[in-house]
Amino acid sequence: MAYLGEPVPTVRQPRPTTELPGRTGPWLFVRPEAPPADGVTSGGAAADGPTGAVLFGRDGTLLQNVACNGDPAMVRPMAGVRDALSALRGAGFAVGVLSNQPGVARGIIGRGQVEAVQARAEALLGPIDLWAVCPHGSHDGCACRMPAPGLVTAACRALGLPPSRVTVIGCDETVITAALAAGAHAIRVPDATRPAADPYQLCTPTLCPAADGPAEAAYLLLQH
Repeated sequence: MAYLGEPVPTVRQPRPTTELPGRTGPWLFVRPEAPPADGVTSGGAAADGPTGAVLFGRDGTLLQNVACNGDPAMVRPMAGVRDALSALRGAGFAVGVLSNQPGVARGIIGRGQVEAVQARAEALLGPIDLWAVCPHGSHDGCACRMPAPGLVTAACRALGLPPSRVTVIGCDETVITAALAAGAHAIRVPDATRPAADPYQLCTPTLCPAADGPAEAAYLLLQH
């Protein structure tokens, strides 16, 4: 399936009145096939829910980090992501993605562009059960902008899983902090944009298991 993306605007766009910062929660895009949050199918029968869920940070973990990207043509998966997703799906895990998108609050990109990027990612990587997006800026006072736990909590609720059955894989300290604050597990992978010997790394990063990349993180999780 081909997707035609809009180019990233070069001028500030007006913000829709339905997306005012601080007045809305996160954007949650859930696959129709995913089990409902109450664990019951539309026919009233109990649904066999997933083994658990694994949520990936979007930029720098699932996809190459392109600032405020609204162009599907610029979507590139990170190394090891396809193998990780395949292994997790095969083991019965739901898979999802977490993302702060402050470019929405700044008027650089809109909801349609966010969705177009997600559609292109799924065309390359296969179905994603949940996309959880914070569309707010750093000064909007929302509860979903990571490192606050609200985005992770909302994702768990949408998947019908307690945080204790959810693992977050991310390269950014804000993603790891949000996961642990929500009561989920976390596995850190390297930040490809930061040199391995970068002297400006955080002195006290949040402690959690580490892996060389998404594929190894999935392996560690499945061996646990």
